[in-house]
Amino acid sequence: MLQLSVLKEQTALAIAGLTKRNYKNAEAEIAAILEIDQCRRKIQLEHDDILARSNSLAKEIGNLMKSGKKEEAEKLKTETADLKANSKILSEELSALETELHNALIKLPNIPHESVPAGRSAEDNENIFQHGEIPTLHESALPHWELIKKYDIIDFELGNKITGAGFPVYKKQGARLQRALINFFLDEALKAGYTEVQPPILVNEASGFGTGQLPDKEGQMYHATEDNYYLIPTAEVPITNLYRDEIIPRDQLPIKNAGHTPCFRREAGSWGADVRGLNRLHQFDKVEIVQIQEPEKSYETLEEMSKHIQNLLQKLELPYRVLRLCGGDMGFTSALTYDMEVYSAAQGRWLEVSSCSNFETYQANRLKLRYKGENGKTQLLHTLNGSALALPRIVAAILENNQTPEGIMMPKILHSYLGFEVIK
Repeated sequence: MLQLSVLKEQTALAIAGLTKRNYKNAEAEIAAILEIDQCRRKIQLEHDDILARSNSLAKEIGNLMKSGKKEEAEKLKTETADLKANSKILSEELSALETELHNALIKLPNIPHESVPAGRSAEDNENIFQHGEIPTLHESALPHWELIKKYDIIDFELGNKITGAGFPVYKKQGARLQRALINFFLDEALKAGYTEVQPPILVNEASGFGTGQLPDKEGQMYHATEDNYYLIPTAEVPITNLYRDEIIPRDQLPIKNAGHTPCFRREAGSWGADVRGLNRLHQFDKVEIVQIQEPEKSYETLEEMSKHIQNLLQKLELPYRVLRLCGGDMGFTSALTYDMEVYSAAQGRWLEVSSCSNFETYQANRLKLRYKGENGKTQLLHTLNGSALALPRIVAAILENNQTPEGIMMPKILHSYLGFEVIK
């Protein structure tokens, strides 16, 4: 959630940033928010004056009663009753305005960082780095959805039988590949100084609001309505919410956590020709890295996190590229996002396997996640996270890029985790 102070003090910057996101009516909505705030502050002053007058009268009445001046005290009590009635009216108006202000603020997405390119869609994202050679496959090469049938390692039909489309069953060497990747990703996170956590995979409404999934993405989340819990779309949600309503001691920063969870996404309306096989699922595994950092250091931290993710891709020997997302393709809560995409040779296309984002104070403002700066003043922290990594498309690229007539060769880094070198 954007800070009201930013909208008041940097109005032009906020309008320009939201315009870069192609957000309609930014100027009008910000003006409406500032008008609500002005009205709220005016009523707050009136309410404060009434409370001050009521307190003053209470003391005066007490002194008059002690002095035996009951008649004068009774006259003042009449004024006190009127003040109390007015205070109640103003308090109700104030509460309504605060609700209106809150509801208006949460509709606004984050302001993009100055380096975010303008653009409307993924076509306008900026390719800032590319690594590795595109593999050349043999003539009889297959896409991964055919390879998994050939080697009997992932079964979509069984998953459909048990649950429905988008819930595959991993088995044999496919299950072992999943476990190997999870352990590899977690081990690398630990080497990089992250603390491993295993959070709940159901969260309450406050947690969904804190990281910005609610009310923006409720239609994409599975909802256990009886208990009002949501299945997590990413471990970002519970891990970041570990620090909701906290003031973090400065000497504990940065906080670096990593966790593996299954993730659940309804992906409503997203099915089509480009989402076959593992390309888009309702349930998938992912290792997430999350950092909480001082504002002055957060963009340096973002680059560090990006390099960590790229290092994983290099060790897996996968060709990849790094994109800086344009304003029109960024997530609602992000100030700057890097997407990492791997090349899937049999499909002949790039597949997103990670998003690494700095949210600046947007999530922290919702979470009330703060620290005391050098001046002793309490201020909001910056939150960051990245997929390190999401498994399905990594698996798809590994299977497709490493297929040979003799079997699918596994990346060397995984041999000790797998206990085998070839799927055959």
